[in-house]
Amino acid sequence: MKKIISKSMVLFLILSLALFGCSSSESSSSTSSGDSDSFTYWYPWGGDSEKWDKERIAAYEKEEGTKINAVYVPDGITNGKLLSSISGGNPPDLVLGDGNDYQLAYSLAAQGALEPLDEYLEKAGFDEDSVLDGFRDLMKQPDGKTYILPQDSNVNLLYYNVEMFEAAGLDPDNPPKTIEELDKAAEALTKIKDDGSFETLGFIPWIDAGEDPYTWPWAFGATMYDTDTKKVNLNEEPMVEAFKWMDGYAQKYNPEKIKSFTSGFGGAFSPDHPFMNGKVAMTVNGNWFANALKIYSPDTKYKVAAIPSPPEGRKDATVFGTNVFFIPKGAKNPQAAVNFALYGNQDKVLADNINIWRSISIWKEKSDAINWDNDHVYETVLKVAESTESGHPALTAVASEMGDEITSIRDAVIYNHEDPVQLLQKSQDKLQETLDNK
Repeated sequence: MKKIISKSMVLFLILSLALFGCSSSESSSSTSSGDSDSFTYWYPWGGDSEKWDKERIAAYEKEEGTKINAVYVPDGITNGKLLSSISGGNPPDLVLGDGNDYQLAYSLAAQGALEPLDEYLEKAGFDEDSVLDGFRDLMKQPDGKTYILPQDSNVNLLYYNVEMFEAAGLDPDNPPKTIEELDKAAEALTKIKDDGSFETLGFIPWIDAGEDPYTWPWAFGATMYDTDTKKVNLNEEPMVEAFKWMDGYAQKYNPEKIKSFTSGFGGAFSPDHPFMNGKVAMTVNGNWFANALKIYSPDTKYKVAAIPSPPEGRKDATVFGTNVFFIPKGAKNPQAAVNFALYGNQDKVLADNINIWRSISIWKEKSDAINWDNDHVYETVLKVAESTESGHPALTAVASEMGDEITSIRDAVIYNHEDPVQLLQKSQDKLQETLDNK
């Protein structure tokens, strides 16, 4: 789910950074030489991912003789802890953001809350040309400096139930490729009881990865933000069409009835997820959902495909959900932090994680340690990841606010059937004014 920084917290950040800037620059310059190899690292994961992260931390400590103060901070970027630590002059040296946190990290960099990494990357021997082109736009700000180091990335796919396809007379070897085909399949897969309630739904556009505000606008071809002109572009035809398409599902199936139907279901890591218990036949979700299915619903027969798109949209494309390293302003030991980050995003170190979750590496040259040969899911993951249409939308200082606005508009459209054109224009003007002031 998209994570949100409150606007009051953003204002707090801007004001506090203005006060904090002079003292922090002196503090940073006096402590950034790397005299001490110890540093503080915030990571966002619990469960198996936390176990894996602790293993690579221990391996690095043993190899390099470094002491890492690793702190589990769930939603650390979005719950105010990071901003408070920066304004208080005691930030962690390194933060790992999870998935959609990359947008917030980019926004923080634009507001002066992060340290540029170029000096430390150069000292560590980093070669920017070794990174896939699709991640390099995320790394830099318009000033040309590097503020973000990607670790790895997730992509979104269309998951569909093979047995439900066959029962509905659909060919599981020929999944929907266009929005029109998706709509027809959804209708064939939907079953309604005599009392008007749902027995099964073929597809719900706004659950799972479809809930992310950028998933469907991106598939429909929306730009949202023009990096060359620095203009917010929400009220454009692809965005309008994406909202109208979602509203079509709302008018056909009633969003309140859909909400009631899904209210008792579990999340992605639950056997009660509607795709796992056969209540929803198709859903858009990340590559990691394949492992969730293996754990919680091993008997579900499914396949994956690229997200369908309209003819004018982005074919076989995805919004990247990239895990990112970054260094907050005022960090005490940025060189040691960058050294670990570069160690931590190597294929040979990430292999165990990638081989579980089917995420993708950021490097052009792949390691033999990543073992997904002849795997249908991973073949599709690589297909959409390598598409020139895939990318990171809304790389702007108002990324977090834009996500809020798009989500609010979507809800107004699907629940109240409001006109998206007027709502989009209002949000576009509002965001542009905010951006210009920043």
